[in-house]
Amino acid sequence: MSDGYVWFEGVPFPTKGFTPEVLREVRESFVFKDEDVLILTYPKSGTNWLIEIVCLVYSKGDPKRIQSVPIWERSPWVEAECGYNALKDKEGPRLISTHLPIQLIPKSLFNSKAKVIYLIRNPRDVLMSGYFFYGVSSFAEKFESLEEYFEWFIKGNLPYGSWFDHTHGWMSMRGKENFLILSYEELKRDTRSIIEICQFLGKKLEPEELNSVLKNSSFQVMKENKMSNYSLLQDQCLSKNGILLRKGISGDWKNYFTVTQAEAFDKIFQEKMADLPQELFPWE
Repeated sequence: MSDGYVWFEGVPFPTKGFTPEVLREVRESFVFKDEDVLILTYPKSGTNWLIEIVCLVYSKGDPKRIQSVPIWERSPWVEAECGYNALKDKEGPRLISTHLPIQLIPKSLFNSKAKVIYLIRNPRDVLMSGYFFYGVSSFAEKFESLEEYFEWFIKGNLPYGSWFDHTHGWMSMRGKENFLILSYEELKRDTRSIIEICQFLGKKLEPEELNSVLKNSSFQVMKENKMSNYSLLQDQCLSKNGILLRKGISGDWKNYFTVTQAEAFDKIFQEKMADLPQELFPWE
């Protein structure tokens, strides 16, 4: 399990685009500005969907930019070498993405007023989404079966480490004025979550602008938008037939987990997250 990743401070990272030297420089030297917005997730939690929504909120629903600029350029990954280089000298407000656990985030974040949106998702669905995604990716360790991947997920032997550690660490920021926690499930269920994003970012949208945000950030529209579906990087990151956007639904894990796996996962979840209020996790 050790050869297929780049390791930094005990956390595994993808083999492409990441180095311990850059990760160290990011943590020690990257400076967050008060006007920055940080989109924060554990992998496979709806990151690109949230980027699309935020971009559309800023454009008041106008889709021109999301149709003409690749999503990784609109919101670069601060921990990736190319993202860090694009961001560090960028002027003006920046939209930034990261999967970093709290102990590896740039230290400057905690002294800034940058706004952070943390999107969480039912870890069972995160597990299944990752199973299908990493199976067609070219930058992660290959597993033999869902059973093996299930064990890797539980142990945190995946890019960015443990979901439990990641979520537990960032939940310590809850209640802070510049830190908004959203769930994938609520975002799917209720458009009020998008209004909450608008309010958090200080943006007011008219009803027709909000409708345009909803329409242009829908799963089907994103799946067909080559600037958002990563098809432009297919040969670099994904296998020939690999896709980033697979289903975009909640509860798909029920189609794959065995009863034994579901019971084992419930037990581990209760053990690892016992000291956090259960209302933070609004899924079944």
